[in-house]
Order: sequence, then structure tokens, then C-alpha cells
Amino acid sequence: MKTKSIFIVVMLIFGSIGLFVKNINLSSSEIALFRGGIGSLFLIGASFFLKQKITFKTSKRNIVLLLLSGVLLGFNWIFLFESYRYTTISNATLSYYFAPVFVMILAPLLLKEKWTRKKGLSILLAFIGLSLVVNPSAETLSGSFNHPVGISYGLAAASLYASVILINKFIKKLSDLETTIMQLLVATIVLLPYVLITAEPHYSDMEFQTISLLLIVGIIHTGLAYLLYFSVMKKLKGQTIAVLSYIDPISAVLMAAIILNESMSFIQIIGGILILGSTLLSELNWKKRE
Repeated sequence: MKTKSIFIVVMLIFGSIGLFVKNINLSSSEIALFRGGIGSLFLIGASFFLKQKITFKTSKRNIVLLLLSGVLLGFNWIFLFESYRYTTISNATLSYYFAPVFVMILAPLLLKEKWTRKKGLSILLAFIGLSLVVNPSAETLSGSFNHPVGISYGLAAASLYASVILINKFIKKLSDLETTIMQLLVATIVLLPYVLITAEPHYSDMEFQTISLLLIVGIIHTGLAYLLYFSVMKKLKGQTIAVLSYIDPISAVLMAAIILNESMSFIQIIGGILILGSTLLSELNWKKRE
């Protein structure tokens, strides 16, 4: 029960990140840079404190995969944070949760997994759900929002995160913690020159609120959340993880509705249910009763 409780807390932490990012007065690339830097430093410090040996010696093949996945992870954050700026947290979260669908589409090609009717049905339901979330009959430009652009950023982030998931399948002889630390470090190193080129950083006069929110996103939503996630993930059954993982997007939608007063139409709610339900359908193994 304790393990499940920790996993639920981690999902709630992941689900709340949009609330904090929306209030950070920096560009998406700058937020991603600080998230990677603070998160990686936290995890390195935690590994020493917990006496978990971290080795940076690995095969050339792993190094190439870690470099590629780290770059994709960094830009995945940028697209996700941009999605929060252009649309509601609900729309951004649901479009970002298309990552498992992209994995389902690409896995048979890259991992040589078999196509099944269940996966085909899941993908179809997800695309129907996405069309309802976009909801072309609704007003797409409202206030400071541009929902089609925001959802497009969310889908771009989902495709990059799906790529990271697939690349991680090919990384061998490294623990999840080691892999995450290296990917965060790579993302930070790559994002630093990108930020210097594309933004005009003035960090000497940052407000206390901005600094506080960056520390929360870097330490709580990245370092601590990943540390707790890896500590309990191997102790839970696959189906338990699949079901409890839906606390992340559902809590994000509920917190946005309660705290930010964001609303979704009935059609968009149905679309969200179809998107989340499609991935749940593909992940659970339904046993036939004899």
C-alpha cells in the first residue's frame, strides 16, 4: 500500500507541473534549461546521499543513444511548455498524452512488435478523441489562447517523448536512474547554447517568485519525482502502473479546472476520455473467463 501511495503522489506531482510553469515569467526554453540543470544536480546529489553508484562509463552505442534522447527530451519540454502558453492545461495535457499512441504506432516498425486488433482499435479511438478535443465547432481563439497552435505544440512534444521512450528500449546495462541523469545533463548542455542564441537572458534581476517556481519545477517535479518514480516502479505490477498512471492527466485536468477555472465542453470531455481510454485499452491484458 505504501508503494502505491508513493506512486500516486508522483503522478499528482507530474500532473501539477502546468500550474507552476504557467506562472514562470521566462521563455519555454529557459524553463526547460533550468529544469534540466536543477533536476540533474538534485539526482546526482541524491545518488551520493543514497550511496547509489553512478557510472558515466558505458558503450559507444549507449552514448550515441543517450545524446540523441537527451536532445529530444530537452526540446520535448520546450514544446510542452509552449503548449501551456497557447492553450489550456487540459488541452495541453491530453494532446501530450498522445505519446503512448505514437509509441503504439511506431513499436511494430522499430521493436518488431505484432499489430493486433486491440492496438488498431486503440489508435482509432485516440484519433477520434483528439478530433473531439480540438473541437473545430468551438471558438478556437479565446482571450490569450490559440488552441490549435497549443494542441499542435502538445502533439509535437508527445512525438518527441515517444521517441525518447523508444530509444530507451535500446539502452542496455544502465539503470533507470543513470539513464535519466545522463539524459538530463545532455538536455541541459544542449539547451544552454540554444537559450543563449534565441533568448536574451537577464537572470540577475529575476523575481523571488520566478526563482521559487524554478526550484519547485527542478527539484520537486523533476529530481524528487523521478527519484520516487524509479524507487517504486519495479515494485509494482505492470497493470497497476498502467492504471495509476492515469492519475497524472486526470489530476492535471481537475486541478486546472479547480485552481485556474479552466473549462472543457462536454464534447471535449468525451474526447479526453477516448484518448485516455485508448491507451488504457492497449496496456491492460484482458483475460477471457473460462
